[in-house]
Amino acid sequence: MTSIIKKSIVAVCALCLLMACKQEKAIHFQGFGIGTYYSITYIGTENTELPEAVDSILNDISKTFSIFDTTSLIVKVNANEKVTLNQDFISIFNTASELSELTSGAFDATVAPLVNVWGFGREKQLNITQEEIDSLLDFVGYKKVSIQKQEIFKSDPRIQLNFNAIAKGYAVDKISQYLISKGYTNCLVDIGGEVVARGTKNGKDWQIGIQIPTETAEGEMAADYVFALQNRAVATSGNYRSYHEDNGERFSHIINPKTGQSERSNLLSVTVIAANCTHADALATAFMVMGLDASLAFLDKHPHYAAYFIYDEKGKFKTKKTRNFPEGNN
Repeated sequence: MTSIIKKSIVAVCALCLLMACKQEKAIHFQGFGIGTYYSITYIGTENTELPEAVDSILNDISKTFSIFDTTSLIVKVNANEKVTLNQDFISIFNTASELSELTSGAFDATVAPLVNVWGFGREKQLNITQEEIDSLLDFVGYKKVSIQKQEIFKSDPRIQLNFNAIAKGYAVDKISQYLISKGYTNCLVDIGGEVVARGTKNGKDWQIGIQIPTETAEGEMAADYVFALQNRAVATSGNYRSYHEDNGERFSHIINPKTGQSERSNLLSVTVIAANCTHADALATAFMVMGLDASLAFLDKHPHYAAYFIYDEKGKFKTKKTRNFPEGNN
């Protein structure tokens, strides 16, 4: 073998090693969309077009589901304007209806009038009366709305929709699917704490953290329970961050669609693992409405979901998880 051939082989091997290193590199970028942060990590060679593509996807979702954008599709639907529904709206509506049925109405997108009157929608109304709540319950119920041929039908024009409790999960799934379509099968998509983990990070499962609702000295939440996740989604709902106070009383953003009340149970947060983030997101909210015991009973009947609960017991934080929830490091 000549020295030229040897040098050529060495050069090819070096090039292959360089390419392998590039393929295994973890690329990270972050941004802001649909009212929260996003953080994306993928394994492979850097693609500078991905951030712009992700921003475009999130912008489309915002233009469909944002209740704060007066030009969004959902605002027009709630105002009873005649519109043609897009595929995002139809997909999320169908999944929301499915999960409403599954949870016996604990998750219900028609809770919008109650969300508004409790001060978590576009209007910041407080000092709500029981009579007002009772009157609004007449317009709550997922079976009162349907879609036919890209058009929405309501049993009463005063019915309104709010997909905030499922839209982030849907966005996570959509971006994850986009990355996979581009060949990035090992990726982690995080939008406001709702996460999809696909494949692995350099051969190891992705690491996910659950925050116990206590603040560090710097005022930040600490990740107290860290576990491994692969090809699954995780979402958390809690009443310790999104709330408002009125006359010294704290009101949670979790509204019970059946009673119309702002939930005040001892359940502080629920983290749900599911095959996709759309389901995990909606079920996390549903479990906050259902409470600990009813949620555990539900999960016994639906073992393809897993959950981790944080609750208050006589002023102390307690945790409980389903048997199929991954073991973690405290």
